[in-house]
Amino acid sequence: MKTSSDGIYGWMKSGLGAFVAEPCLGYGGEELCPRRLGAFCSPAPDEADFCGVSELQSCVWNCCYGRFCIVVAEFKMNYLYGAFGSPCTVSIDFVDAETRKQASVKKENGQTVLVPLFLGQDSVVGEVRIDPVPGKKVEHTGVKIELLGQIELYFDRGNFYDFTSLVRELDVPGEILERKTYPFEFSTVEMQYESYNGVNVRLRYILKVTISRSYATNIVEYKDFWVRNYSPQPEINNSIKMEVGIEDCLHIEFEYSKSKYHLKDVIVGKIYFLLVRIKIKHMELEIRRRESTGSGPNTYNESETLAKYEIMDGAPVRGESIPIRLFLSPYDLTPTYRNINNKFSVKYYLNLVLVDEEDRRYFKQQEITMYRAE
Repeated sequence: MKTSSDGIYGWMKSGLGAFVAEPCLGYGGEELCPRRLGAFCSPAPDEADFCGVSELQSCVWNCCYGRFCIVVAEFKMNYLYGAFGSPCTVSIDFVDAETRKQASVKKENGQTVLVPLFLGQDSVVGEVRIDPVPGKKVEHTGVKIELLGQIELYFDRGNFYDFTSLVRELDVPGEILERKTYPFEFSTVEMQYESYNGVNVRLRYILKVTISRSYATNIVEYKDFWVRNYSPQPEINNSIKMEVGIEDCLHIEFEYSKSKYHLKDVIVGKIYFLLVRIKIKHMELEIRRRESTGSGPNTYNESETLAKYEIMDGAPVRGESIPIRLFLSPYDLTPTYRNINNKFSVKYYLNLVLVDEEDRRYFKQQEITMYRAE
């Protein structure tokens, strides 16, 4: 490979700004090749050979007189940033981050994280900070921040349905040479739906910062936050009372004190045995959640049992009354969601289960309404 000192510097100026050239005076009793993170030894003009070395070692050859050593200064960091990585870091912070409540959210991998908690009519206020990598500049055609409310169905993963979309322009086209901070505010945003992570669907709210660039991919940063909405106590809350049974074998009557419950409520009720001609082994009450996604013939239902409460162990007799008292606070419940943006619904049921001595199961299911109280 034929080259010269001018050729080396010209090669460096062509875009590989991470490299610096230094004369290599190892031969003749003077200094050895500089001990840097890595080095490439390039021959003098009258030489035709080339020595390459590992990026993690100094030059393994003692450079001879007349050669030039192109030393990789912090090779890995600068090269990767320049060629593959982002030329800046972007952070999004809320102005009241230290005092704002946090919601505990379980991710898909089972880990629990804390995210900022907002109510449905809160203002979303904060700042965006852009820090260029030292020695780099960020050329852009504009900077903006978006507040997005999105629904993602897991059978259509990757496609988000936006039901809320607000935009604030933060900067006009130009260059960012040093740290720059942009305040933003979305005033009294109407976030009518609650955040939700379900079995087959996810509803989320995010802040999305986009640095648009002409000749490179856009730089995008996201920040999630959680939304909850409180509901007033229902004016009408009727009790549930039903009679069920098997003809000439079993006849029971059950009663619950109300049909609408807040998330920290207590289910209170009674079960009356009017006729018992089968040998019942035990009885339990289940709380079940049914998640429906899609619509029409493409509706998919997923049910899960959230709680099991044993009401009775042993055979009842005619005329016996069994009380029910089930606390809801220990369970991971959400409000009832009905046809959210025509994408999904979440409903709750009380499922009364009787098991006889032959392990046959008899059950009766009753829908209840859940709401979030202040």
